[in-house]
Amino acid sequence: MTYDNTCKYLAENYPADFARWLLASDTSDIEVLKTELNLEPIRADSLTFLQISNQILHLEFQTSPKSTPPLDFRMLDYYTRLKRQYWWDIEQVLIFLQATSSEIVFNTQYVDKKTRHEYRVIRLWEEDPTPLLANPALLPLATLARTDSPQDLLEQVAAAVDMIESREERQNISACVQVLAGLRFPKNLMRQLFREEIMQESVIYQDILQKGKEQGKKQEALELILRLLTRRFGVIESEVQQQIRSLSITQLEELAEALLDFSNPSDLVNYLGNIS
Repeated sequence: MTYDNTCKYLAENYPADFARWLLASDTSDIEVLKTELNLEPIRADSLTFLQISNQILHLEFQTSPKSTPPLDFRMLDYYTRLKRQYWWDIEQVLIFLQATSSEIVFNTQYVDKKTRHEYRVIRLWEEDPTPLLANPALLPLATLARTDSPQDLLEQVAAAVDMIESREERQNISACVQVLAGLRFPKNLMRQLFREEIMQESVIYQDILQKGKEQGKKQEALELILRLLTRRFGVIESEVQQQIRSLSITQLEELAEALLDFSNPSDLVNYLGNIS
């Protein structure tokens, strides 16, 4: 199950709640930007862009601080591309879900020789759970917040979920809670507090299952293509491999057919360049 994708589901279905939490904004005039930022591939399952008046709230959720390219550079990269496309104010918030002592999660800026770019970082395990518990849309994040008694916190979340009036919303929020709580709590405890059938009936659970199947299919296609290319041309440069990994399932299938006509590595490079 993808933790990042669960957070993306929450942010895109409850944008006003995230704007209120992160920007102290009470406006309901919010649009989820389905923007396409070309060039280096974007991990669509971890990113959400919200338009609030003439401002963009860029949310990125991460379970692991490891990233290629590094997260600080990615934040700069996304900022410049968003700025070029919209020319609005941009608030960037990088939210780490799982507790870690890595120095990366304490970094709030990209620094180069003559370049400095700052962004906000939230480490959920340090956050006060009170405002998260008060908002149904943020209950899944509350499971990962600061506490001296994790089990008591999870019981509070479970009680708050039970109070959600809409059955459909209760199902979906419960599913999101159980997905994110899996980063912190054992399954047997969650089974005691949440009904499994409620999770299985939810939209987000079905969506996660479907995405899991798609990702498995893509991984199989990717591994096959890389094996074929390596067998044919030897070692494939890491930059070229990264381009291939960014392709969709459909693009990978098309590449699988096209590579039969490649005579040398430059044919592959040219093919990928034309896709870009």
